[in-house]
Amino acid sequence: MRLELMQNIGQRQEQRMKLAPRMIQYMEILQLPLVALQNRIEQELQENIALEEDDVRNDFEQTQTSDDSKGDDFETDDAASDDFDRIYEQFQDLVEAGQRPSGNRLDSESDRKHDAMQNMISRPRSLQEHLKEQFVFFDCPDIIHKFAIYIIEHLDNDGYLKEKTLDDLVRTFGQPISPRDAETALSFVQKLDPSGVGARDLKECLLIQLKTDHAHYDVLHTLISDYLEEIQQNHRPLVQRKTGYSLETINTAIEELRQFRFRPGAIFSEQQAPQVIPDVVVERDDEGRYVARLTKEHIPNLRISQFYQKQLGEQTDRNTKEYIQRKIMSARWLIEAIEQRQNTLKRVAQSIIDHQQSFLEKSSSSIEPLKMQQIADRVGVHVTTVSRAVGDKWIQCSRGIFPIKKFFGGGTVNTNGETVSWDAVRQELTDLVENEDKSCPLSDDQLARKLSESGRPVSRRTITKYREKMGIPTKRQRKQY
Repeated sequence: MRLELMQNIGQRQEQRMKLAPRMIQYMEILQLPLVALQNRIEQELQENIALEEDDVRNDFEQTQTSDDSKGDDFETDDAASDDFDRIYEQFQDLVEAGQRPSGNRLDSESDRKHDAMQNMISRPRSLQEHLKEQFVFFDCPDIIHKFAIYIIEHLDNDGYLKEKTLDDLVRTFGQPISPRDAETALSFVQKLDPSGVGARDLKECLLIQLKTDHAHYDVLHTLISDYLEEIQQNHRPLVQRKTGYSLETINTAIEELRQFRFRPGAIFSEQQAPQVIPDVVVERDDEGRYVARLTKEHIPNLRISQFYQKQLGEQTDRNTKEYIQRKIMSARWLIEAIEQRQNTLKRVAQSIIDHQQSFLEKSSSSIEPLKMQQIADRVGVHVTTVSRAVGDKWIQCSRGIFPIKKFFGGGTVNTNGETVSWDAVRQELTDLVENEDKSCPLSDDQLARKLSESGRPVSRRTITKYREKMGIPTKRQRKQY
């Protein structure tokens, strides 16, 4: 009896060891967003001779490998396959505390090459490239030209020279340059488009943009040079007393100041934001039910090469045969991992939209509190599986495209004992601020009281935290004079 028990334990351990690489690959594939999955498949198609596209079938929910395509000499562990899902969930507990497994050196090298090719084909121009292209039109000594290019290379994404001072750059430039020539080089950079680049702080950025032909040049120059902090804090009556300008003049100048670029280089970093392709699309079926559909048309259909399956049966050289076996095994694991990803993602997405009917039918403020553990319990998977399934993935519905993680979040209990999502609280906070009397804005205490009166008790500290997180100015800053 004891011997039989030990044999069973040994078989289980061996089975888990066999499944471990498959589990790792499954976890990697599961957490890949759509574009990254496309890249991974393309990489595998290039590197695995046994993997090829199938142009006939167009549905990943169909079985990708039939019994007659496995090859006579390629055996699979059916018991291990049957136990995959169950053992995978146990395996999750073991790897949850560790780091995400990385690919091998060849994978990393291939990723780098692929990224480089993608960049050459479609990468938009950077701020630095845009500025360097303009600089060829400036006629200046070679040393100043080189140092100006050096300055451009050290601008941050907003177009500022903040991380290093001009003196720092002079020391690290590698060639001798006088402080005067360094200042001249910086002045050339500050003449480039977009206006305001090369500034060392916000004041300098705004002054660079201020031209003498501005209608309120004198007023703006005074406000930017001497009262920028007071303006940011909305201390307009104080500025009025100190400058002697009328409140109307100050208000007009500030409105004009709002047209300036506070982050002149940001437009280039915004242009480089990746295009979002939804992994899941929500549609209504004939019965009016919301259904999760995966965007499978972006994923090529895969199959194991029949040629190499035939070669496996005919091959007599041991090393060649083992090589083909490994490639076929790798191909089958990838296909199965993608199938598992699609199946898990669809089940998770369907469970989420079943829970969030109010959001789909009413408004964003109707989103329901939801925890990943709830979805894990409904789908019957580990909570980390849900986390990997929804991470960096997007869902498209009639209200737009949203990160799937948007549908998860806690809430607060209202006076009726119902749980209200924090999104609903934030939406009501936004509505209160938008509709307040701007000549006498609501304080955080008043906002908290109004939310409590509407049946949503929230502390003043919570209001302050969410107001700051949402970018809503303070009461003083919202006041209009």
